[in-house]
Amino acid sequence: MDFPVLSTGAVIQHPAKRSVKYSTEILQFLDGSEQRFRRQSKQLHDWTINLDLLNEDETEAIKQFFEAVQGRQNSFVFTDPWNGTKYPDCSLDEDSLAIEVSGEMRGKTSVVVRENP
Repeated sequence: MDFPVLSTGAVIQHPAKRSVKYSTEILQFLDGSEQRFRRQSKQLHDWTINLDLLNEDETEAIKQFFEAVQGRQNSFVFTDPWNGTKYPDCSLDEDSLAIEVSGEMRGKTSVVVRENP
């Protein structure tokens, strides 16, 4: 399953945010010294996707996608809008989805997509 695209063909709207994270474990010893090591060898990505002025079809596609992946439960394919890289194992960051509709073609929501380790 792929993250839905908008009617324009885009996945995100601006402003959007992308970040890269490493999972580092830090052990502190009694003498104050530290030892650091990686929990996994690869960097992990996440994307904050703010969507505004969605039409009814786009709003429904986001809602159906959220229900299909059951919030954080299931993974999906996400294509990075900055470089086109497909990440095959991603999930949503929340188990709830808030969609605000303030009129025709005025749907609004925000989701965070995380690459799974």
